[in-house]
Amino acid sequence: MLVLDEFDKSLEVGFEAEMSEIMSHLHHLNKKILTSASNKVEIPKFVGLKNPVRLNFSDKGSAQLSLKIVVSPVKDKLKSLLATLKHLGGQPGIVFCNFKDTISYVSDFLTENHISHDCFFGDMEQRDRELALIKFRNGTHRLLLATDLAARGIDVPELRFIIHYQLPQKSHEFMHRNGRTARMNADGTAYVLKWKDETLPEYIPETPVENPKKAEQLSASNWKTIQILGGRRDKISKGDIAGLFMKVGKLKKDELGLIEIQQEISYVAVPAAKAHLLTQSLNNSKLKGKKLRLGVV
Repeated sequence: MLVLDEFDKSLEVGFEAEMSEIMSHLHHLNKKILTSASNKVEIPKFVGLKNPVRLNFSDKGSAQLSLKIVVSPVKDKLKSLLATLKHLGGQPGIVFCNFKDTISYVSDFLTENHISHDCFFGDMEQRDRELALIKFRNGTHRLLLATDLAARGIDVPELRFIIHYQLPQKSHEFMHRNGRTARMNADGTAYVLKWKDETLPEYIPETPVENPKKAEQLSASNWKTIQILGGRRDKISKGDIAGLFMKVGKLKKDELGLIEIQQEISYVAVPAAKAHLLTQSLNNSKLKGKKLRLGVV
């Protein structure tokens, strides 16, 4: 069986050579399943679909997504973004921008205003993108500034909101962005930041305006991420790391956050107030015969 998730993206023009090569090595397939929230591409011949059956679930159930507009009095929407984030009170969410330069510009502004966040876009090194998602999942950062790269296929927890700082050019990308929140049985809100003289595209329906309530400065996250040089290749398990931090590091069970193990590196979320002390006390500890190096990232 072959499953192509987000097939309307992976089968777009520009990916033919790679996808065709992959499929040329997959012999004796009995079933091919193509899934996506949108279907804006003609299926190439190399996929080899014969008499496909189309299943459409878009009309099943009721939408849990709320769409709201926040109006900015000035063309530079940074202050309106800040007011919206304070209004949301530190809930986990994604702010979508169209370009990495915009992300840099917004990131500098949020840093100046002491809003903890991370960035996620295509030109970042893969390791840096993975680390940004790890810290987002474990609560070190509750906010992600991202391009449409984060609109599909990333492993993140349930989000309470997404914000369109800039709107995408195409309606199906708007839909995929919104799909990061209000997933499964949960609800969520998508906010559109709009300059007062800006004309919204036709794909945005009649939408109520939200006036962010004045709120205090957002509090910093209670979590920090510790990186451990050691992972699956060293036969290290989550139980091993939990035991080390609880027995040697003296953490209580509710003080141990999300643990993620990769091939050569592991990550664990710990209380921010104890992070540096833990790295000092646990540095050079041994697990499965390997001496560990730890650091806050």
